[in-house]
Amino acid sequence: MKFGSVDEILTFAIDREKEAVEFYASLAKQATRASLKETFVNFSKEEEKHVALLSDISGNKEKIDAYEFKKITDLKISDYMVEKEYEEGMPMPEILKVAMKKEEVAVKLYTDLAGQTDNEDAKKVFMILVQEEAKHKLGLETLYDDYLADQDS
Repeated sequence: MKFGSVDEILTFAIDREKEAVEFYASLAKQATRASLKETFVNFSKEEEKHVALLSDISGNKEKIDAYEFKKITDLKISDYMVEKEYEEGMPMPEILKVAMKKEEVAVKLYTDLAGQTDNEDAKKVFMILVQEEAKHKLGLETLYDDYLADQDS
């Protein structure tokens, strides 16, 4: 995927984040466990923050400059799953698989987008989003692992 300008890249990224906001908000409405509902609501809110960050990089310069990168563990659970489309009424383990794959794709996307711009501020925002989406992926992989463990007990 190639873009003609940093504005095109940002518009594309903002659209992906808006889709993620809606995705997690819809999952929160369907979740039957309070812990899952809370997780999905929080993810939706975090994706909203990503929209705001991408929408006004210059206005968020202080926040961007202060961001501290940390090593995020990758459980790699989603690496061994086939990507599939979300369908309403899916069982929770399947929903978590779909969400994990979406976050995995987002990490790859933002890594790619960071490499497509010479704008240092935009590049840093994309690397921040790589880390934020990696955190979501880890959270979902942990939930999935815990969910399966609960089923065995």
